[in-house]
Amino acid sequence: MLVHVLADTSDKLFGLCSVLERQFTVAGERLDVEAKLPHAPAAVVIRADLRSVENIAALKRRALRLAKTGKRIFLVEQTSHVCVSQAYALGATLVLSGKIDPTKLTAALSDPAGSEAGSTCDISQPDDAVEVGANAIASLFTLVTLGERIDVDGTKEAGRMITDRIAEHGLSEWLMTVRRHHEGTYQHCLLVTGVAIDFGLSLGVRKSDLERLSTAAMFHDIGKATIPLAILDKPGRLDDKERALVETHPAAGYDVLKEHGSISPEILDCVRHHHEYLDGSGYPDGFCAESITDIVRILTISDIFAALIEHRRYKPMMPREAAYGILCGMKGKLEKALVSSFKDVALTR
Repeated sequence: MLVHVLADTSDKLFGLCSVLERQFTVAGERLDVEAKLPHAPAAVVIRADLRSVENIAALKRRALRLAKTGKRIFLVEQTSHVCVSQAYALGATLVLSGKIDPTKLTAALSDPAGSEAGSTCDISQPDDAVEVGANAIASLFTLVTLGERIDVDGTKEAGRMITDRIAEHGLSEWLMTVRRHHEGTYQHCLLVTGVAIDFGLSLGVRKSDLERLSTAAMFHDIGKATIPLAILDKPGRLDDKERALVETHPAAGYDVLKEHGSISPEILDCVRHHHEYLDGSGYPDGFCAESITDIVRILTISDIFAALIEHRRYKPMMPREAAYGILCGMKGKLEKALVSSFKDVALTR
């Protein structure tokens, strides 16, 4: 297996190559030299300071060649949303943030990531919609972190591309492709968007409603831009203080987005209330059945299902049948008729 290493200093380059050459065939280059990325390496590992304009420009010059490699792992030592978002915007398929962990990196290179037992769907389709969607979500997180105005039109266009992709190739292909290419919060947002769109398509909702649903799905977790990555990507159970902080994200996202006059009340409602349950046990407002709109009910089901079937390196991926069983067991919290209608999405599409 050939792994190509890119780094912004000789020390980083040699250090990374010395770790990887114990298990892989390794080639390397510094970002400040002429690009010589070999033809179709199995993976590319990039270690660079993404706060540097020069490093970003050097990676952009290699964008076309990088795009031909299926596994593009960025090592981001600065644990900030801005740097992680920048990595995804540059085409990362996986970002490992914080201090470099050789064991985790080696496992990521060896892991086929995204295989789903028994799946026979075609995963050879172009990944344009996935990359556009990931870039749109990365941009949202970056702009929120920096306190700048978000690109609503770009998000809507990404939603339309994802809708076209799922309408043509189906949900299973989307799930597998996303799990192959993205990790953590970004993977979750893309999975929720795909599941929500497919649910809308199966329900036969109007085109305008489908666009609102896809946009709401892409925006729904934007409040997580205010939460440290160490908590969002923590392997294992959160403690009470961490859980309380995570549960601030719907209200935080709503507060950020309500300042933008171009975002509809329906989408704002989805962002704030996608963790509300019909029995009033959700958050942040403890809404009950009559206060929860249809689009929020659809998004909530999609969000829970996507969270259950995510691919995370620290836990097994739950089969779709088991995830649907959990939805069915949430009696009184989710609309029974919608959960019943979701069966086709969950198990066969």
